[in-house]
Amino acid sequence: MVIKTAEFVKSSARWQDCPEPVLPEYAFIGRSNVGKSSLINAVLNFKDLAKTSQTPGKTQLINSFIINENWALTDLPGFGYARVSKKMRKDFEKIITNYILNRTNLVNLFVLIDSRHTPQKIDVEFIEWCGENNVPFSIAFTKADKMKPAALAENVENYKLELLKTWEELPDIYITSAEKKTGTADILKFISKTNVLLAKNKVKFQ
Repeated sequence: MVIKTAEFVKSSARWQDCPEPVLPEYAFIGRSNVGKSSLINAVLNFKDLAKTSQTPGKTQLINSFIINENWALTDLPGFGYARVSKKMRKDFEKIITNYILNRTNLVNLFVLIDSRHTPQKIDVEFIEWCGENNVPFSIAFTKADKMKPAALAENVENYKLELLKTWEELPDIYITSAEKKTGTADILKFISKTNVLLAKNKVKFQ
């Protein structure tokens, strides 16, 4: 897929305020320091479309974009950042869960995991929540360029083993690097194939 246009539409504090759910939508989510905005920019090949920051937790609203005028991308608030207040964490969680459970045109949720770490409880619990609520999702390991290949493979394998304790089958998994654009073509290929299938089956979202 070639990205010809990528347009920021709006930021919303509630899922009800998001753009009309008429296009297939793909959302990105992860812990606040996972490199989410950087990966979105790399996938779309637009340097500053999603706003990046050295301060984790910068994304505090639901940010909506239209890509190639025929599909939507959503940058969701990060979760699990300890330096914000408990109330703010709960507000983020409410925004996130309400969006995921109520957004009728959400086709796939890309759950981002920092490849540099061993399995984190907060990531595993969020993935379990997605499964319990029948949320369609994929896993994208980020910052692969920060790891040596052997260590990267070991960390990914450890995550798979942890998830297979409760999952019979794992979702699609992507190994990514925003800096080197590793895995970005595979993510776009998945989106493209899914959009073609939805169009072929004449899926309507509203």
